[in-house]
Amino acid sequence: MIPTQDTRPRLLVVDDEPTNLQVLRHVLDKDYRLLFATDGTRALQLARQQQPRLVLLDVMMPGMDGYAVCAALKADPATAAIPVIFVTALTDAADETRGFDAGGVDYITKPVSAPVVRARVRTHLSLVRTEELRETRMQIVQRLGRAAEYKDNETGMHVIRMSHFAHRLALAAGCGAEWADDLLNAAPMHDVGKIGIPDAVLQKPGPLDPQEWATMRRHPEIGAEIIGEHPSGVLRLARSVALAHHEKWDGSGYPAGLAGEHIPLEARIVAVADVFDALTSVRPYKKAWAPEDAMAHIAAQAGQHFDPELVHLFAPLLPELLDIRQRWQD
Repeated sequence: MIPTQDTRPRLLVVDDEPTNLQVLRHVLDKDYRLLFATDGTRALQLARQQQPRLVLLDVMMPGMDGYAVCAALKADPATAAIPVIFVTALTDAADETRGFDAGGVDYITKPVSAPVVRARVRTHLSLVRTEELRETRMQIVQRLGRAAEYKDNETGMHVIRMSHFAHRLALAAGCGAEWADDLLNAAPMHDVGKIGIPDAVLQKPGPLDPQEWATMRRHPEIGAEIIGEHPSGVLRLARSVALAHHEKWDGSGYPAGLAGEHIPLEARIVAVADVFDALTSVRPYKKAWAPEDAMAHIAAQAGQHFDPELVHLFAPLLPELLDIRQRWQD
């Protein structure tokens, strides 16, 4: 018979008083796997080795106190993400402030209340889980964006660069930081629809004939179908970008022939970022343009291909764009 794996979250409890450890053991051991330490050095060692989901940390300990332990945990990349809840008899507001400044996420006063301890632990583990799910979703979105590159001549660095270009332009346009971050993560999926385009069309070395071009022009709609309908967040932006990033300000783009502000802002931003990186990158069919020449081309297309206000905001970003190109070279 295969033994049942203990999947309960692992917690680290740190207190120099064994009695206090026993109290917390009684409160928590039904739902969690517990690790115990009676000094700061041992606590840091266990945190690195065992990677607990959360630390319950006393403040007043001999040698290294709780504030120092918390600061050390946050200074170590291996343990920095582990949330720390202080459990202490100190009740002064200044003590709480010091704990939060050290990197703690919560404060529980002694003598502890069992329902309060359980509720605080559940809350912070839930926040950790939410963040892990968000990070996993971001990675899936990015990997799906990368999948389209295997069908095309573009490199993985292209989607990274153009996403950062789009992020900078969104901020310059006055978009909120959270929205701009969502666009940064959505933009890599702009060409995911190319997964559905036959290789004979996508990788044809010469010009496409009318039938092949009609097939190629389907990739925005295919991308939107792959991503699906979503009410909000990164995937809603990703669908919008995939569907509309080939629309043009003057209405001559595809697939819907949208014009002006009828084109979603996120797609207008990505259109500028995508073309700038494509022009300044080497492709099998062309040399890389000088950044100044690419910027001049984009300026010439303001009011035709591109939103003229976005073009106006994009030009002063050139030093930042060059830094991004340097950081994410092919």
